[in-house]
Amino acid sequence: MATVTNYSGATGGAASANTAVTGGTKGHRSDRARSEEHLGWMLAGPALFVMLAVTAYPMGRAVYQSLFSYRITAPDEREFIGLKNYVTVLTDSLWWTDVGTTVFITVVTVGVELVIGFAFASVMHRLIFGRRTVRTAILLPYGIITVVSAFAWRYAFDLDTGFVNSWFNLEEYAWFSHRGSAIAVIILAEIWKTTPFISLLLLAGLAQVPAELGEAAKVDGASWWQRLTKVTLPNMKAAIMVALLFRTLDAYRIFDTVFVTTNGAEDTETVSFLAYRQVIGRTAIGLGSAVSVLLFLTVLLIAVVFVKGFKTDLSQVRGD
Repeated sequence: MATVTNYSGATGGAASANTAVTGGTKGHRSDRARSEEHLGWMLAGPALFVMLAVTAYPMGRAVYQSLFSYRITAPDEREFIGLKNYVTVLTDSLWWTDVGTTVFITVVTVGVELVIGFAFASVMHRLIFGRRTVRTAILLPYGIITVVSAFAWRYAFDLDTGFVNSWFNLEEYAWFSHRGSAIAVIILAEIWKTTPFISLLLLAGLAQVPAELGEAAKVDGASWWQRLTKVTLPNMKAAIMVALLFRTLDAYRIFDTVFVTTNGAEDTETVSFLAYRQVIGRTAIGLGSAVSVLLFLTVLLIAVVFVKGFKTDLSQVRGD
């Protein structure tokens, strides 16, 4: 069998050449590089400012409230306790159980969505006839509101109103009364709803892979699998990273589907639902704020791990 070259170096060379033209070193940037950076700040600056203005105050307020023992039903008993709320959360087995449930749902849903999403993206990318119809059909679930989608799945698997049991001859099986089957329904609902999101991002990545690279690899005798692993995937690494990062952050904060289908019963409670239950159900503002802050820090850690793990500099990813 012919030796197959990793063709990802071709685009890397192009990026290097582009960097050389624009002045790749930070100390000797060209006028074009500075102009592009200025334009980037002009375009993204207002949105960044609005986002920080909207999120900074609630986040700071949550950090502040997490330092108090405070129930909204007893405002006069408010007491500063420092980091005791965090100690209470981190030493409680319920927190770690919910983290485990959240991580399991996240890993399974994102993993399955990546595979199915790439298959959908490949189909949409290669289609010649009926492209708009197929793309609309694939992307349709993502346009449905999450709560509406969750209700549809809940009613489909419900013991009284559902029709799924008739498919498997399970007349009296209550899907939401068992932890395993309840989590399975939640995962299925998430996969159905958000796979189009990943496929859309991966489709953009496939569009950036030069067709000449695949043709050259085919001429060299590369199989379909070799072209996929040595040509296509390496050259859409940035798109894969963005798709996985966005979807993982979203999946880890799952709330709507759990709230609608199980309401956290049968050990299906997630971290976001735990924060909701502490603040809304128990009116424990301080403890719930501590859970929210820990959730934020976990999400931040996930983002850092993804960016460092993929070692992809998104500032060097260009469409030209």
